[in-house]
Amino acid sequence: MKRKIIFFDIDGTILTEDTRIIPDSAVNAIREARKNGHLAFINTGRTFVNIEERIKEIGFDGYVCGCGTYINIDGKVLLEKPIPKDTCRDIINKLRECKIEALLEGLEDIYFDNAEFTDKEMFKMKQRFEKKGLGISKNWNSEGIQFDKIFAVEDEQCNMQGFRSYFEKEFDFIDRGQNRWEIIQKGYSKATGIEYLLNYYNIPRENSYAVGDSSNDLSMLEYVENAIAMGKSDKCVFKIASFITKDINDHGIWHALKHYRIIMPGTV
Repeated sequence: MKRKIIFFDIDGTILTEDTRIIPDSAVNAIREARKNGHLAFINTGRTFVNIEERIKEIGFDGYVCGCGTYINIDGKVLLEKPIPKDTCRDIINKLRECKIEALLEGLEDIYFDNAEFTDKEMFKMKQRFEKKGLGISKNWNSEGIQFDKIFAVEDEQCNMQGFRSYFEKEFDFIDRGQNRWEIIQKGYSKATGIEYLLNYYNIPRENSYAVGDSSNDLSMLEYVENAIAMGKSDKCVFKIASFITKDINDHGIWHALKHYRIIMPGTV
């Protein structure tokens, strides 16, 4: 048997977007894949501090986090690339100058500004993080905070174009739709995380698989040989998919791994 390596997005792939539930069929499929000798990795835009224990308890060989800026295998950190502290402070100053609402995602915490959000969804995100114990003890005014990436909201009041022009040589801007932007360091992506691990394990690219649903999954789906789109993915994901599986609520991961015979056929 040739060992395969599978990379899973979290939101909309393992975790339902609306009810925040992890389907039992996904858990069982991932565990069976590993039992069959294959490798399973989380590959997410989230930073490691934002990986919930219930996700870790599924059982993974490791994690690619922060869009390729952090790689952890069996508790061992292989790669860690935070934004330099001076640049972090420059980013905060420019976000305020351009009147951009954002959250800053670090390895140790999530950082919000003291100002109240006008964007309702951003306010809800802040509440969800606070329930996890994140984004409470420190904020943008705290000395020495460091982060790996930025999630920002564009509205009519802000100057996103000015912010982009200022940082375009250092960062890539991923359009998440609905005026949301994921801002990541150049030279790092979900794809570079996969490349690193294929070299680490000496696994050929044809034995690589990725499962995702949104625009920030494009780099990993384009890089792997076998790109799996969840049933209700963004249209841009469908365009590059090797296989479109069922919706997350309809046992999408289980059906995908069964399709590729990573797990054996059978009932869910």
